[in-house]
Order: sequence, then C-alpha cells, then structure tokens
Amino acid sequence: MAKAKTVYTCTECGGINAKWQGQCPNCQAWNMLVETVAETASANRFAGLAKAAPKKLNQIEAQETPRFPTGIGEFDRVLGGGLVNGAVILIGGDPGIGKSTLLLQALASLSETRKTLYVSGEESGAQIAMRARRLGLEAPDMNLLAEIQLEKIQAAMDAEQPDVAVIDSIQTIYSDALSSAPGSVAQVRECAAQLTRLAKSRGIAIIFIGHVTKDGTLAGPRVLEHIVDTVLYFEGDSHSSFRLVRAIKNRFGAVNELGVFAMTEKGLKGVANPSALFLSQHEQTVPGSCILVTQEGTRPLLVEIQALVDSAHNPNPRRLAVGLEQNRLALLLAVLHRHAGIACFDQDVFLNAVGGVKIAEPAADLAILLAIYSSMRNKPLPRGLVAFGEVGLAGEIRPSPRGQERLKEAAKLGFSMALIPAANKPKQKIDGLGVIAVERIEQAIERVKGL
Repeated sequence: MAKAKTVYTCTECGGINAKWQGQCPNCQAWNMLVETVAETASANRFAGLAKAAPKKLNQIEAQETPRFPTGIGEFDRVLGGGLVNGAVILIGGDPGIGKSTLLLQALASLSETRKTLYVSGEESGAQIAMRARRLGLEAPDMNLLAEIQLEKIQAAMDAEQPDVAVIDSIQTIYSDALSSAPGSVAQVRECAAQLTRLAKSRGIAIIFIGHVTKDGTLAGPRVLEHIVDTVLYFEGDSHSSFRLVRAIKNRFGAVNELGVFAMTEKGLKGVANPSALFLSQHEQTVPGSCILVTQEGTRPLLVEIQALVDSAHNPNPRRLAVGLEQNRLALLLAVLHRHAGIACFDQDVFLNAVGGVKIAEPAADLAILLAIYSSMRNKPLPRGLVAFGEVGLAGEIRPSPRGQERLKEAAKLGFSMALIPAANKPKQKIDGLGVIAVERIEQAIERVKGL
C-alpha cells in the first residue's frame, strides 16, 4: 500500500509547505509547522453553490439586522445586544473556565421560545443531562446530539432546522471528505467553513467552542478567526469565582465589549455592578493604590491599580506588570524620571490590576504613575480620587475617549475627585465630583502633593 503523502501546515496562518522548516515562510512564525496528510481537492466540492452575479451597491437593500436575546444579560451585552440570524460565533477559553456551562444556560433559556440544538463532541448525552440537572435547568424542548462527524451534524440541522446551534467543540469535528484526524489544521478549517456556509444559507446562529493553546490563543489556524463573525474570549483567574468574557471581534456590535460573570453552584450569573469587583476592599487608604476609570467597549469600569516599589537587591531591578502591558511600564518609568524628577532605576516596581482584568488602553498611564509615586513616597492618595489619561513621551497628558461617561460613572459610585487631562474637562459641572484638570505629568504630581 502506497504511503500517504504528507505536508507541513502552519497552525498560525494555515500555510502549506512541502518540507519542515523552523520558520513559516508565509507568516514568519517560529515552530508552528506540523505534519499533516496532504488532502486532494474533491472535484464537486463546491458544485452545490449557486452562481453569484455582482450587483450595484446602491441597488442592494440594506436592512437593520434583528436581534434576539439569549436571556443572559451580560452575554447579550458582549454580543452587542443579542444573537443575529446566520451569525457565527467562536468562543475560547481555558479548560474548565465555564464555556460549556454558559452556552448550556443560554440554550436552555432560548429553547423556551426558539428551536435549539446542542452538538457535543466531547461529552456524552448523559454527561450533558447531568450537568443540566446540577445547574437546575429543565429545558424540555432543547435538542441534544452527541456526534463528531460533520456530515451527520449537517443532516441533523437540515432535519431539525434549529434557530440556534452550539458546536462543542469545533476541534472534535471531522469530515469524511478529508483523511486527516479530528483537530488537525485541515479538518478544523474545512469543518468551520462548511458549518459557516450552512449558517449563512439557512439563517442559523451557530456558536463554536474552541480550544486554546498554552499562551491563551485559540488553537488551530488563525484563519478560523477570520471565518467567523464574532470572537469571544473567557478571561480571569480560574481559581477565582469571577469570569470575564471579552469580544475581540464583532461584525454586529462593539469590539472590546466586556461581560462579567460570577461562577455559582447554579452556573454563571451576570454581575450587575462589575466595578465593585475591581475596587479596593481596604477600610482605610493605603499607599500604592489608585482608582482608574477605564472604558471597556461601551461600559466604563472602575479598576484599582496597585503598585509596589521596593529597593532592588540585585544590579538589574525587576519590572513586573500583571494585567497591564510590561513594555509600557518601562516607558512610563522613564517619563516619570525625565519630566517629574522621580527616579526608579534602583527600585523594583510591581504593578497589578485588581480582579484579574486585563487593561490595554493607554488611558491607564496617569493612574499607573500616581500609584507608583504613592508607593515610592509611602503616602496614600486622597480617598475618593479617580484618575485617567494617556501620558506621552514629552510628559504631556493626552485626552482619553468618552471622558464624560467615565466621570459620570465615577460620580455615580460615590467618588468625589477626578484627576484628568485638561482636554477632558467637562463643560458642565458634574454633581458631587470635583475635577482637577492637568496638562503635564509634573503638574499632576504637584497637585497630588497638595491634596
């Protein structure tokens, strides 16, 4: 019997190479080529597709896409208001973080008004039923299919005509048209493409559950993220009871939207006031703590930034940031030294965003520097102070988007003082909130000294 021809496929971009190389020639990623069986294209693979003719853009009727809620408010917020007919959603996260639990709860709620189908490739029907009973979910009208063959799943969808379907998980599904094993690059890409085509043609909202790699990114080719309409990630510490769901890509809503959940005995429950999770629980003010008003999608959040500055005991001081960007910390320390005259070259600097939230926006710069200054001088910042603003290399404090919404959120939660960029100063006074507008980092440090 002739040996099957093998090729090397990049798990990052999906590129195919005849021989193994350390670096992918297509995307320049290192150590991403894996050996797979070479697939032969079927002659009638796309024979069933209708011929498409181009149309003039102004002749195409544009309609507002209707949404239907899942019954879980925080999940609807991340999706942009609810599910859309024909939408394909990919949700990834660490094992055991709650992906299957959340979607089982969502389908149980949706099954009261719509036809649903849960396709499980990792667990048996009995295991799913046990979990549903443990969570207190009745869902008498929810359909369950334990199957991993793509063709049988497609036949079940044709027969049931569900409005919403969940595939748990896309890495376990395989197609008979390909000879490679389930989970390989070719299988994941082909199965996702076929199911996406089915979703678009039948108007079925399909949700894929995806595995993640050790560094937290979705396993399989990155082309999978380009195929789907929405990409969601579970974040947060698996040892904590709180879970964060973030939208990385969304064709039907705002990107970087955040949903906050609490893991309970009855499953995941939405958190009505997530800012309370990320704020200080100290009875009195402590050095090295500053409250940041960050913006996650359309939602302003208050997060406590903690800094610890200590004498270095080796020639190379440590710089460590948890939940914040490491390289930006080094940049901000240089700005603090050059423009405010505060040196940290002989100090270890540790930063932490409380609650496991990850902050990537530059509006956190001012709060980070105030927390570092507070820790260095061992002097707490005034109670009731919040801050936000981007700090440039020249020491200027630049405005942040949606400044008015940030200030209103801080006032609503009882904060009495805000240190903000001068360009974000509100035109009308906000009740109960005093605003200190500054233009440079040295001005911000001087104002904090006098408070």
